[in-house]
Amino acid sequence: MSAPVNVLVIGVGPHTRLNHLPALAAVQDAGLVGTVTGADLPGAADAIVEYGTAERPRRMSVVSVKPFPGSRRSLPPEVRHVLDGVVNRVRIGAVVVATEPSVHMPYALWAMERGLPVLLDKPLTVHPDASTNPSAAQAIADDFDTLLDAYLAARRRDPRMVVSVLSQRRWHPAFRRVRELIAEVAQATNCPVTSVQSSHGDGQWRLPDELIDIGYHSFDRGYGKASHSGYHHFDIVPWWLAAGERPGKEIDEIEVHAACTRPADFLAQLTVADHARLLPGLADRNPYTEPELDRLTTGFGEVDVFLNVSYRSRGRVMALGSHNLAHTTFSQRGNLHPIPGGLYKGNGRIGQETHIIHQGPFQALHLHVLQTLHGDAAGIDRRAAGGADHIELHVFRNDRLGLGWERHRTLNFTDLIRGSGAGAVLPTQRSARACAIQEFFSHLAGRIPRAELASDLSDHRRPARLMAATYLSMSRRWAADGQASSPIAFDFLPATAPAARAATTLANLGATS
Repeated sequence: MSAPVNVLVIGVGPHTRLNHLPALAAVQDAGLVGTVTGADLPGAADAIVEYGTAERPRRMSVVSVKPFPGSRRSLPPEVRHVLDGVVNRVRIGAVVVATEPSVHMPYALWAMERGLPVLLDKPLTVHPDASTNPSAAQAIADDFDTLLDAYLAARRRDPRMVVSVLSQRRWHPAFRRVRELIAEVAQATNCPVTSVQSSHGDGQWRLPDELIDIGYHSFDRGYGKASHSGYHHFDIVPWWLAAGERPGKEIDEIEVHAACTRPADFLAQLTVADHARLLPGLADRNPYTEPELDRLTTGFGEVDVFLNVSYRSRGRVMALGSHNLAHTTFSQRGNLHPIPGGLYKGNGRIGQETHIIHQGPFQALHLHVLQTLHGDAAGIDRRAAGGADHIELHVFRNDRLGLGWERHRTLNFTDLIRGSGAGAVLPTQRSARACAIQEFFSHLAGRIPRAELASDLSDHRRPARLMAATYLSMSRRWAADGQASSPIAFDFLPATAPAARAATTLANLGATS
């Protein structure tokens, strides 16, 4: 077993403080992590950040790095100089990249060049104006190839090198159970997944002036929901589909059609006057007229995006998918002024997620995470219907085939817990994320072999291409002034397939228009 590793966390904003730092405190307690040092933009974080628990408070120093454009593919020399100094001074042994996603790639490439294992936040990359500029959308697919080349080169230099992608649903007990059920039926029947209907709504209600004035997790960079949380679905659906692939039925191509709303559409659905009537005081606070908002939000990214996807094998459709990703969904916000922390979490933001998966005439799986509250609420059972942790998985199977299957069973929160005692993984996003972070550092300590890692970078070609195709569809519709465009066709081979790189080259010559 190796000594605890000192960690550099690049990006210590609200996302990191809410999600990453508590999990890092836990792995420190487990003896897997030594010191934790932060890096962020000037003014984006305090010189000292406190984290941990009241019983075991901790303090993390944060170094400042200068901002640079999201279009850069490598770090500016002055940023590299600062980070190199931290690595040498603190003896950093691993890097967590949790920045704004348009700069994920230069930080990840720098870490791999230095031979530092990387825990990379999702999405892998995105580019400014990806929802309006087809070249920026295509670059999302190309970026994966760049990252994978750098990763393979780093592994040739040091076979211990690892890059893990923190797409936590791969560790979530309910999502893992779905994958196991799919694989079980595929093995028994030779039938792949034939359709997937997925939806995710996070109930974020951003008021008209906040569209302009609050930049964190906003739409002003030319991308939105598909980059904010959409990657979870771009990742988990292909991960499920792969569990049902059978010889001769491997998915090798996707066809994607995306339709989206943007801030101007949202302000037509619920006008400034509507907002002012519902929230007294907004008219006095909001400095923007409707024409000004329309002008200022031109070119902003997607608020909601709905996809229709065909997953093909050798020209035949293996599965149809509808993937609906929305900010504009049921919310519990009723206050005019957002509570501290902006709109990233809280402020009535409610997550509701459903997946319906069919496997021919043999199996249907219904996974529901339906909340009406966020966080703790006195007197409410967190696991009951509408609670913050409510989850249920319905399993329907054809019981007329003599295979010993039950016609229907329901798995609830308790049924879906993995493990027992202190090591149990609860069916919650927070617990799954903590499991992902623990797995990464356990691997670095020699406790988990590479073959057991759930989310190695090399397994993320498909989600990167699904995300790129989504943005290509949106951006081509934008370029056509809102007129419907032909679906986008992309190869969908995994990175391990021999023809993957050749197929990438063909896609770069032009997806269907």
